[in-house]
Amino acid sequence: MALDAKTPLNSLGLPKSPADTRVVVAMSGGVDSSVVAAMLAEEGYDVVGVTLQLYDHGAALAKKGACCAGQDIHDARRVAEAMGFPHYVLDYENMFREAVIDEFADAYLAGATPVPCIRCNERVKFKDLLATAKDLDADCMATGHYIQRKMGPEGAELHCAADAARDQSYFLFSTKQEQLDYLRFPLGHLASKAETRALAAKYGLSVADKPDSQDICFVPNGNYASVIEKLRPGAADPGEIVDMDGQVLGDHRGVIHYTIGQRRGLGIGGLGDPLYVIRLDPETRRVVVGPKEALSTRTVPVREINWIGDGGFDDMTERSVSVRIRSTRPPRPAVIRPLSATEAMVELLDPEEGVSPGQACVFYETGGSRILGGGWIWKGN
Repeated sequence: MALDAKTPLNSLGLPKSPADTRVVVAMSGGVDSSVVAAMLAEEGYDVVGVTLQLYDHGAALAKKGACCAGQDIHDARRVAEAMGFPHYVLDYENMFREAVIDEFADAYLAGATPVPCIRCNERVKFKDLLATAKDLDADCMATGHYIQRKMGPEGAELHCAADAARDQSYFLFSTKQEQLDYLRFPLGHLASKAETRALAAKYGLSVADKPDSQDICFVPNGNYASVIEKLRPGAADPGEIVDMDGQVLGDHRGVIHYTIGQRRGLGIGGLGDPLYVIRLDPETRRVVVGPKEALSTRTVPVREINWIGDGGFDDMTERSVSVRIRSTRPPRPAVIRPLSATEAMVELLDPEEGVSPGQACVFYETGGSRILGGGWIWKGN
């Protein structure tokens, strides 16, 4: 039944009763998305759970702590059965390989340090799955991400999670405005993960004590190199370790085994001051090393920018913001200078070490919690 304009907004910000509001919940099988689904089901929403099969389960069945593996699909199904809402498994394996895994492998081979979880959110979960949710006549799609969606004067805004330790804003910067209008993040306001687990226990969910996933779902035990070797045979060709003047210091077993800023495991000890990986040159198969100070930079070229702040990105000459250039680092003060609608030069007020091509540079409102967008770092120091 249609409701009039005087109908109060429900907890998802929609002018409908929960019973008349269909919500697709993206369920990974973990505690976060399971709590979201159970919470909304208990509130009386018309919940539909959807889990994505993203890669071959053969190797993943025995692997714990990975998102969307065989056990995770089973766990999601059990939660749906316990809470009494339908649950579907969608085979996105080919789509995931084309949109995420292939680019991950190619970026690594090109000497970059990719972040496939961002691409998965951007190209699979918030694109294809979101389209499926609309096909199911859902009013919105909810996820278990720790981030907040708040209404501002010009519409929906993306804000950091209340719990800074769980905040996932770095991985969601590429969310488009039209996606943000449709998405909901019911856990973003919680003060701690302990609250989420308490809710899981309250609902009697079998996943209440399930460990958090730690690895990228298709990279067992964090061993990137072994995955790249399987995807791109011959990728681990050996080469030379050289200093910044080109002097050969030793040999390596493949560029894919190294990341910018790495110090340990270089196999070139006893040369005086510690040396760090400064640059990777896949074309010459060289790993360039140097002193720690050579890692520092203040200028960061960024492209493929997604802007969800107010106004047009290339309408401004420059803007003071805070930026995060790695998921594990806090935002730092910087100035963005747009070069086009999708490219910019970011100047850090204080130099940062280990700025790596392939990582994201995420923009935040200075002194606030709002995410303004971000882009991809595309070349080295």
